[in-house]
Amino acid sequence: MDEKIFLLLILCFVLDLIFGDPEWFPHPVRMMGKLINILDNWLRGEQSNKLRERIKGAILVIFVIGICGCFAYLILEIAKRLNNYLWYFIWVYLGYTTLAIKDLHVKSKAILNELKNNDIKEARSELSKIVGRDTENIDEEKIITATVESIAEGTNDGIVAPLFYLALGGPLLAIIYKAINTLDSMLGYKNKKYINFGWASARLDDIANYIPARITGFLISISSAFATSSLITIHCSLKTMLRDGTFHPSPNSGISEAAMAGALGVRLGGPSFYHGKEVIKPYIGEGKNEVKLSCITSALNISFITSILILLIGVFLKWLI
Repeated sequence: MDEKIFLLLILCFVLDLIFGDPEWFPHPVRMMGKLINILDNWLRGEQSNKLRERIKGAILVIFVIGICGCFAYLILEIAKRLNNYLWYFIWVYLGYTTLAIKDLHVKSKAILNELKNNDIKEARSELSKIVGRDTENIDEEKIITATVESIAEGTNDGIVAPLFYLALGGPLLAIIYKAINTLDSMLGYKNKKYINFGWASARLDDIANYIPARITGFLISISSAFATSSLITIHCSLKTMLRDGTFHPSPNSGISEAAMAGALGVRLGGPSFYHGKEVIKPYIGEGKNEVKLSCITSALNISFITSILILLIGVFLKWLI
């Protein structure tokens, strides 16, 4: 079976491009979200001291990763014992559901289309589906920068990192990564409710994304040359990534965002509101170019080329091994 793994990787990629994440589909990540909600309500309870909150949060992390990992392992093992083709099917099903290439494109395009129609209210509504910040009162420029930031971060979380772990350890490792990433997206907030309870989720996500985020930043820089037909953008992207990548509160998100900011020649970051509270973030990038609607299209093009590059790298390494 091992000699066909690189073909299965390609199939996962193609299926995500075709089908994306339809609402009717039995998606493991949505199941993870429901599991996290149940355990959150059960374990968190009333606010207590810092240590106790962190311990309860760590227990939730262990439960979620354990359940998701065991589910993936058991279903793969059962399929393997029953039939090789069934194992291929389960491998591709689990692997495909860890990717979000089409989903990132569709949701970003929805924001872009609303802005083109001059419907800023609907654009804010669409943006709220992909970001955690408050979107009710932001202007068009902020909507565009927030969308570009989300594309840059989503390129890592929804494309490069899952493909990295899928190539490295198959669907089992990719599912575990998605469990960690989902935990962080749901619990990894620095507000009063989750700053301690979500601490383990946030720190584990930082660890899981450390290597993929740097691969993503480098590939975004390379992809920018293909997207713009100019080698200069590689230099600008890498320079901005190395200079501004550590400015972001997250040790990983800033890498891909800085690489994207340098590639587009725009300034990202800055103050934002979360749950009504202003959070001051440093600016990333030099802002040589104007922030305009075409930035979203350019960011999506760079993201897609990045996805092709990481797929080729993964396929080549699997074929070589």
